[in-house]
Amino acid sequence: QAQLVESGGGLVQAGDSLRLSCTASGRTFSVYTMGWFRQTPGKEREFVAAIRWTGSRTYYADSVKGRWTISRDNAKNTVYLQMNDLKPEDTAVYYCAADVTIKLTMAIGVTEYEYWGQGTQVTVSS
Repeated sequence: QAQLVESGGGLVQAGDSLRLSCTASGRTFSVYTMGWFRQTPGKEREFVAAIRWTGSRTYYADSVKGRWTISRDNAKNTVYLQMNDLKPEDTAVYYCAADVTIKLTMAIGVTEYEYWGQGTQVTVSS
């Protein structure tokens, strides 16, 4: 199994930046795609961004495209989410997730990911 631990959340003002980190341990060799999701109370968890564990392929939700960047450091088994120009509507609990299934398309569905972190709160004030 793979274990995921997120960090980097916090309280910021609109227009600020934050960088979330997700460090994986355990069976990291089996990870194929890493993703970030977010969730607010009463709403379903939604896809934010994903990156292949090897190679350069990435994918973003329209709501964050151009503002945020997903990256990884394989030597540290860590995936990052650089969030720029934060907006109040970005307030949510952010989760990282690992998909260990090889597939042609990028995994953007919650059910496609087998392992999840505990989440980190991001709050953006206006």
